[in-house]
Amino acid sequence: MDTEGKYLTGSPNVSSYAPDSVKIKGILLLVGAIVIWGANWPVMKAGLSHMTPIWLSTARFVSGALCLFALQILTKKLRFPPRKDWPLVVSVGLLQMLTFTVLGAFAMTEVPAGRSAILAYTTPLWVTPIAVLFFRQSLSRRQLMGSLLGGVGVIVLFNPFTFNWSDKVLIVANLMLLTASFAWAMCILHLRYHKGVCSAYELAPWQMLLASVPLALMARVFEGPYTGDGSTSLIEILLFMGPLATAFCFVAVNAASMWLSSTSMSTAMLGVPVIGLLMSVIFLGEQLTLTLGIGLLVIMSGIFIVTVKPSASGIKTR
Repeated sequence: MDTEGKYLTGSPNVSSYAPDSVKIKGILLLVGAIVIWGANWPVMKAGLSHMTPIWLSTARFVSGALCLFALQILTKKLRFPPRKDWPLVVSVGLLQMLTFTVLGAFAMTEVPAGRSAILAYTTPLWVTPIAVLFFRQSLSRRQLMGSLLGGVGVIVLFNPFTFNWSDKVLIVANLMLLTASFAWAMCILHLRYHKGVCSAYELAPWQMLLASVPLALMARVFEGPYTGDGSTSLIEILLFMGPLATAFCFVAVNAASMWLSSTSMSTAMLGVPVIGLLMSVIFLGEQLTLTLGIGLLVIMSGIFIVTVKPSASGIKTR
């Protein structure tokens, strides 16, 4: 792999020596992933009308894994992860991919796609305090202000005053999304501090394979035989969810997590619910209220503060 390719696929400690041009390309990949993942929430909601939640999640990761295995075999880049990288294979495969995706899919059977995306990406609310308390990180003023704005924006978007607290099923669905967010937060921190051998690109197909096996078993046990209806719409949905929203996006985001600070990464990921909510309004007819509009502006302000002209050291370690 050439030097630039190594940087873009998430070589450990890339932040310390990657040229600015490479970082810019990596950020562009991350922006692309955020847009695609935001669009994927209404796509997943549409997919649930053609297939049950666990089977939909299984099809997503099986197709994503097949894409990456085929690509790496054709380009002779396929590599079995060494022992040092297996903790990352397990945490990403079982927490970020399996747990996050299944909980999100189940929750969306009860929660609108836009609101689901908002709660699932509350990761800064978990990442920032954990990074400060347990990883001895000190935040710059920009990072602290951006993280606080992001958190306030999420609360405004969720709007607890209009939530139906008497609906137990709805409460459980929302708790699933918060649990999914916590699982992803743990992966962001693990990716940031893991000192491994392989790049995110090299690990991704194995992580997806690890997620696919228990997903398929769970789908068979809890939902019975394969539930896809075989329609053209379902095929189009899976083509978007597999190669794009899974194979490309997980590689791009996990690569960025290895060299961006955990706080900046989790705040930038708040762009996903912003895109997801807007897409849900446009394509699913979900209502964009004044409160939602204010929340979106607050979140985007937080992302702007964290990602534009950050300090040279980003996050400092005591």
